[in-house]
Amino acid sequence: MNHWLLPCLLLGSLPLLMCAQAAGQESKENMQAYPEAEAGMARYVLHLDPQEDESLFRIQLLVGQTLTIDEVNRYFFAGELLEESIEGWGFPKYTLKHLGPLAGTRVAVDPDAPKVKRFISLGGEPSLLRYNSRLPLVVYVPEDVEVRFRIWKTEPESTPVPRG
Repeated sequence: MNHWLLPCLLLGSLPLLMCAQAAGQESKENMQAYPEAEAGMARYVLHLDPQEDESLFRIQLLVGQTLTIDEVNRYFFAGELLEESIEGWGFPKYTLKHLGPLAGTRVAVDPDAPKVKRFISLGGEPSLLRYNSRLPLVVYVPEDVEVRFRIWKTEPESTPVPRG
């Protein structure tokens, strides 16, 4: 076996290790701006993958709880996810101070019908946030609340609207 093979492999992988270390360091530096969660709260951190054209992407945050409920009715929580700017940094953070009462439709359900587990989120229109892989997306919620997300993507082409 060639005695130069191992040193060459190690030297060849050095740039990859340096890039991984730099990415980890950048992530730690970005997190310095975000305080730890207060008592009774939890901090969720989402690191997004870089995209070639991030203007084509949006993030939808879903904040709620998984509950055992009937399968027929539609439910939602009251509450508001607030965007705040971290003083001195200007980075955004998102906070839900209180997951409000559960509300929903009132369709009659067979009392013997099986219950199902379903994730129930905040009500209202979905809020689509800017996609930015350079900063973590940080959300503070009460400890018993879950945070989920969806990535929305559009095509770069647009369609003209005909004049009326």
